[in-house]
Amino acid sequence: MKGVNVIGIGMIPFGKYPEKNIADLGWPAVKAAIKDANIDARRIEAVYSGTARGGAMVGQRIMGRIGLAGIPIVNVENACSSSSGALAQAVIAVGAGVYDIALVIGVEKLTKFGGGTLPLDEDDWEVKLGLSMPGLYAMRAQRYMHDFGVKPEQIAGISVKNRANGAKNPDAQMRKEVTVAEVLASRMIADPFTLLQCCPTGDGAAAIILASDKVARQYRSDPIAVRASHLTSGRFMSGFRDMTSPEITVRGAKETFEEAGLGPEDIDVAEVHDAFSVAELLYYEAFGFCPRGEGVGLLESGATKIGGRIPVNPSGGLLAKGHPVGATGAAQVVEIIKQLRGEAGPRQVEGAKVGMSHATGGGISGFDHGACSIHIFQR
Repeated sequence: MKGVNVIGIGMIPFGKYPEKNIADLGWPAVKAAIKDANIDARRIEAVYSGTARGGAMVGQRIMGRIGLAGIPIVNVENACSSSSGALAQAVIAVGAGVYDIALVIGVEKLTKFGGGTLPLDEDDWEVKLGLSMPGLYAMRAQRYMHDFGVKPEQIAGISVKNRANGAKNPDAQMRKEVTVAEVLASRMIADPFTLLQCCPTGDGAAAIILASDKVARQYRSDPIAVRASHLTSGRFMSGFRDMTSPEITVRGAKETFEEAGLGPEDIDVAEVHDAFSVAELLYYEAFGFCPRGEGVGLLESGATKIGGRIPVNPSGGLLAKGHPVGATGAAQVVEIIKQLRGEAGPRQVEGAKVGMSHATGGGISGFDHGACSIHIFQR
């Protein structure tokens, strides 16, 4: 595999755009990435487009808007890992020498569902029994509190931290700081989760341009190297599943660190999949940022705040930036690249050289999660 680099990024602010269709959302992010890369758009050789709920041929619909259809376009659906899964395929293609320049798109329009939790597949037997994603994560939170003596107000601290970060991010859907009292006083969704501990649904798009080592510096003097790109799927388990340890992320993290030749101590900044407040605590532990059961201690020490030892979700994470499912993975990468370039403004992690993004998801019976994509980048 040859070297692969990020030379361009772009996104639109996440929010609710009921008057726009999915191509309307996608093409501005693509144009922003092309401009950022300082590239003639005709140099793009292939497109990998990720969406979970966008329907057929989304990549073609977006590229047709800007007159760049006709090249190979691959559409990827992998739940919340759709665009990060698309990125993993693009990294393979560029790294193998098939293309020198590839575009990755993540896009989603969830306002078409009218609000509430996203509909899951009715033929899934756990869904038939009433499973919803808030309910699933609430069970994880209850078990975590039981096993490790954690209080609801401690878990709510994740929402407080990430809303504070989101208030500094002009692309975030939620830009108001909150207190623990406000989090706990918001409407109950699935005990112990109140509304402010659940990621908002909405619309959004993000785009990334990759280039091989051979051509990257023709366009930017500061390309960001892809040190590792890992996509894995969950293992089917018909019996007991430990709800406090996300198996797919634990396994994926180990394999990603091995691929990069790095460890958790080398990560300067991370964007992880905090769809619900407790999830971020579980991922602290899954990535080895702290031992099992010590996620709250890491949070309360200030280590995961901007300025701490390992800042997590400086963008505001899914809890504040929003979670238009298929766009999330690409948007996480946009944040990490900004951090490594030193372009994150008031939420900048000083001296960040190595960053990680992590998107996992897919609520299906028998699996911890259906898919997980982890990427490590270095300047």
